[in-house]
Amino acid sequence: MTKTQHNLYVGVFILAGVASFVLLIYNGFDYYTTSLEERFFNPSHTSLKPSGSVGHGLGIIGSLMMLIGVGVYIARKRIRQFGRIGLLKHWLEFHIFLCSVGPMFVLFHTAFKFGGIVAVSFWSMIAVVLSGVIGRYIYIQIPRSISGKELSLNELRLIDEEMAEKLEGEKALSQDLKDEINNFDFKNYMKSDSGIFTFLLKGYWITSKILYKVNKNLTYNKVSKQNKRTILKLTKTKLTLNRRIKLLRSMQSIFRYWHIFHLPFAIIMLIIMLVHVGVTLAFGYKWIF
Repeated sequence: MTKTQHNLYVGVFILAGVASFVLLIYNGFDYYTTSLEERFFNPSHTSLKPSGSVGHGLGIIGSLMMLIGVGVYIARKRIRQFGRIGLLKHWLEFHIFLCSVGPMFVLFHTAFKFGGIVAVSFWSMIAVVLSGVIGRYIYIQIPRSISGKELSLNELRLIDEEMAEKLEGEKALSQDLKDEINNFDFKNYMKSDSGIFTFLLKGYWITSKILYKVNKNLTYNKVSKQNKRTILKLTKTKLTLNRRIKLLRSMQSIFRYWHIFHLPFAIIMLIIMLVHVGVTLAFGYKWIF
């Protein structure tokens, strides 16, 4: 998959998610903003209530999306026969799409009214989604190869050295700035007791500050726009890699603990969801078939 194809792949997911949300809000805004006591008299109640044709369907589709999203990603990671089918990061993006839009459909299925044991499943689902967002952020902080495999510290240092050599070859950039970027160490700007998130926030700020200085230097030297973009991208990549090398072990440790938090909520959500579906079928509730 080329970069353009990958951008299109992700773009379709984002467009589908946003379009679904806008469509659901547009069609049901009047109903969802009506008080619970008065919804029975709303013309859309028959279709949008949890057992209605639309509401029930949203629950079914949303639940299937989550089950498929979890199932295919686990299969791609754990089953050897699936190991060569696409890149793991592409499957992760597919998993994120299904497990973000699926819960949204389930939310509209409830018509924003939930209680009892189903509420436990719902709030577990919210915890899974929120922790998934955090997990995705932690995941991208750990440098990986194109196939999605974690890079070792030695591999990262070799890449860092290659970037330093490329930066040295850029004649448009002053030698002082080259030395500043290649010898840069984020830890020199941090207090010894700084936490990880302080490190990250300050790291972004310092990176922006250096990029501004580089951009100013290149503009002063009247470097072409294309060459300027290339140098700025190389500088940003070099600084980002430097930051991630410093945080590698911490992020790997946090990611392991994140799994301990994320997985139990996902299991609770799925178990109660299956119980909910079983009870629904036992009481004879059916959708359009």
